[in-house]
Amino acid sequence: MKINRIAQVGAIAAIAALALAGCSSGPSSSGSTSSASASPTDSAVNVTLDTSLTGTIAAGGSSAQANAQAAWTAAYTASVKGVTVNYDKSQGSGGGVTNFLSGAYDFAGSDAPLSADETAKSKTLCAPGGIDIPIYLDGVSIIFNVPGVKTLKLSGATIANIFNLKITDWSDPAITKDNGTALPAGPITTVARSDGSGTTANFTNYLAATQSAAWPYPAGKQWPVSGNVSLQKGGSGVVATVKAGTGTIGYADHSAIGDLSAASILQDGTAIAFSPEAVAKTYAVAAVTASNGVPGDLSKKFDYSKLTAETYPIPLLSYAVTCSTFKDAKQATLTKSYLGYIASTLGQQISAKNAGSAPLPSEALAEAQTSIGGIK
Repeated sequence: MKINRIAQVGAIAAIAALALAGCSSGPSSSGSTSSASASPTDSAVNVTLDTSLTGTIAAGGSSAQANAQAAWTAAYTASVKGVTVNYDKSQGSGGGVTNFLSGAYDFAGSDAPLSADETAKSKTLCAPGGIDIPIYLDGVSIIFNVPGVKTLKLSGATIANIFNLKITDWSDPAITKDNGTALPAGPITTVARSDGSGTTANFTNYLAATQSAAWPYPAGKQWPVSGNVSLQKGGSGVVATVKAGTGTIGYADHSAIGDLSAASILQDGTAIAFSPEAVAKTYAVAAVTASNGVPGDLSKKFDYSKLTAETYPIPLLSYAVTCSTFKDAKQATLTKSYLGYIASTLGQQISAKNAGSAPLPSEALAEAQTSIGGIK
């Protein structure tokens, strides 16, 4: 895989690859496997693929990445025809990490970086340990299905109290205050993930960091609230249950919500709807380094105190979790090639078009290429 500092690539095979993924331009192709260093100041981070590679990449995890992974796989394998990428979205982030740590996956998709315990376990799989590489930026949407209501504004405190089962009716004064008008009375049914979920981790990160008075739980992959809550497996399960219900509210990666309505989040008095531009601003001002200590790890955390009236308050940053050193050199080569493609300007354009995500900035992609290039 060769990293090139060019703004445009025009190989015919690349155009065909992107056509399969629903995009309009594609990756360049080459038999070269050499690499060059990435510079954060470059306007684009592009890669040249080794089209002679053959083999199968086993992966799975984050359902938030599902649409992006499908598009990435279609475009990549259209150029690198000898490689098969099997990504199992049914596992969720928790299942993906578990399978990675067992040695079943070459990489896991996870909406949360490895925990300290998971990092320690990864050292027995691949010393010096597993690394987290950001590849996908989106947002957690608060989805709802209330008859007659198409637009909804909610403050962080109101969201926390709804999901903590303290606000139980849509006519509650807090909801009325947020919207400037009363909503029709009716019971609220909250819908949450039953499985270990990175989307849950991102949502509870926000609640724990910004709404401690109304949200007494720590952040984590497991939904912490018991009682009158509908627990569903996978983001698709949450979306389907909210859509089928009445008076329902849940949370999901924005790319998965389909035609459901999503609330605008009140931040500094301004109602912020999800948009790639707003979540990109969140990353720019609030993402800070939180390495797990393994060389090449690029874990991040969000400093929510830096949110502004222009940032989407509930970002979702998702990772490829993989080994820094593989036991199988061939799998290392295959995984490096595919992840390098994802973490390129073109790869990010593909996910933006097909999943509605926000492309990671060139600086982040350059860091990712350096980490990927160090895999062996």
